[in-house]
Amino acid sequence: MKGTRNLIYLGLVMAMLIYAIPLLEIGQGFTPENIFAFVWIVLAVLVIAAHLHQILGVDEETRRQLARVKRYRSWQWSRMISGKPKQKFKIRGQ
Repeated sequence: MKGTRNLIYLGLVMAMLIYAIPLLEIGQGFTPENIFAFVWIVLAVLVIAAHLHQILGVDEETRRQLARVKRYRSWQWSRMISGKPKQKFKIRGQ
């Protein structure tokens, strides 16, 4: 259920790309139409790559590490506000 939205958007972008590529006029030199077509295709491929990156969960471990560091800093901040001395702990994985 987590990647459902990404799958829907990926399908829409791929359908849009499949529909539009035959309609784009490519191959007549450096005209504004060709430059637009090239940029449009590159942006569509980047969107596809971003959704695949999210679906495959490439940086799930990095996301977990960042969440752990945020929790630790929040814990430190709450201790500082309450007047308790700052304790230093070694973060796992370092």
